[in-house]
Amino acid sequence: MKGRHVSYNEPPYGTPPPPPGGGYGGPGQPYGQPAFGAGGGQPTQTSVLAIVSLVTGILGLLCCTYFVLGIAATVTGFLAKKEIDEGKKTGKGLAIAGLSLGIASIVIGVIVWILIIATDSFSGSLYSDF
Repeated sequence: MKGRHVSYNEPPYGTPPPPPGGGYGGPGQPYGQPAFGAGGGQPTQTSVLAIVSLVTGILGLLCCTYFVLGIAATVTGFLAKKEIDEGKKTGKGLAIAGLSLGIASIVIGVIVWILIIATDSFSGSLYSDF
C-alpha cells in the first residue's frame, strides 16, 4: 500500500461518529458545561441592575440631569448591591460605582440649585420689567 497511511486510531470506513460530548463536563454533558457539582455554585451572571446603575450614574453626571438619573442610579445601585450580597448575581464593583456616581450626581445637583437660588439667576434680563 504505497502512499496510504493506516492509523490504528481511526474507525473503519462507514462507522458512525461518536456521540457529542467529550467536553470537560464528561460524557453526556454539552460542550463547555461543567459536570454536576462542578464550579462550587458561584453565581455567573452579572447583575443587570448593577449595569443600569453604572450607566445612569455616568449619564447623570455627564448630561446634567442631576436629580432624575442620580436618583435612578442610587436606587438601582442599592437594589443591585442587595441582590449581589444575597449571592444571586455578580458585579459588586459595578453596583458600588453606580451607587457612588448616583449620590455624587444628587449632591452636585443640590449644590447647583443652591448656587442658582443664591445668585438669583432666575431674575436675569429675560424676566426684568425694565
